[in-house]
Amino acid sequence: MNLLKASQHLNLIVEMASKLFLPFSCILFLASLLRANSLSGNGGSLKAMQGCRKGDTVNGIGDLKLYLAHFGYLNYKKNPNASDLEENHFDEELEVAVKSYQVYYHLNATGILDEPTVSQIAMPRCGCRDKVIHMHTHNSIHTVSRYSFFPGSPKWSRGQLTYGFGPTFPTRFIAPVDQAFGKWAAVSGYFTFSKAASYQGADLKISFERVDHGDGGAFNGSGGVLAHAFSPQDGRLHFDADENWSIGAMPGFFDMESVAIHEIGHLLGLGHSQDRSAIMFSSISSGVTKGLAADDIQGLRALYGR
Repeated sequence: MNLLKASQHLNLIVEMASKLFLPFSCILFLASLLRANSLSGNGGSLKAMQGCRKGDTVNGIGDLKLYLAHFGYLNYKKNPNASDLEENHFDEELEVAVKSYQVYYHLNATGILDEPTVSQIAMPRCGCRDKVIHMHTHNSIHTVSRYSFFPGSPKWSRGQLTYGFGPTFPTRFIAPVDQAFGKWAAVSGYFTFSKAASYQGADLKISFERVDHGDGGAFNGSGGVLAHAFSPQDGRLHFDADENWSIGAMPGFFDMESVAIHEIGHLLGLGHSQDRSAIMFSSISSGVTKGLAADDIQGLRALYGR
């Protein structure tokens, strides 16, 4: 997929969501938008850009600018002096954006597209902007907390929540989602989750959806968006039915429980964490399982109280 077209499509989704007054959502999607073999329609590639720095002109740089702008690192719309995003020139604004990206992901802030930076960009990740949500850093002798919340820190006013599954949700994936809710309940000291008598009556509505499903966050088939969940107190969580899902770690498949834990975190009000071990870290890979980490637990307790 051409990243320029993909980014334009994402911008359209954001515009639609704002018009509908939709709450903030988290959209997990694969790095196929930035595949090294097909970064742009004119033959550029992420791999070919490795080693690029300020002053270089290389195919695909324009797409990289769009990528960094989408995730909050390049505020080109607010800067009248910024270069045209479609230009393939590595300008000063892009160097600043790359450094900002490297700092966020704890990489060496050189402003150069070195191998660690290219590898991070290529990872599957969440579609929410990294730099919109407020970051909390708590320094102590033992811990550094890197959790975050949605703007305004929305949260639920009660701890007893119900959840239900849509009519097309595969029954074999219900158990892993049940387990994901159990993981959050066990550590929260606040939440209890139970199945609702009906899907429509549930506080949290979980379903499998395909392509444009009416919420302003259209899926794009296999290899694109994985899932998305809305912040409190919307309660919707959608998995892309066209993706490869598994129970447990399987090469080329995404573990349902791991993705569900991440998405439930967003349902409860957590944003992304800069802690790579946290389930709320923005990237998630296929063929792996992942669970709650200390940073996730600290974030939830900071939002709701111990």
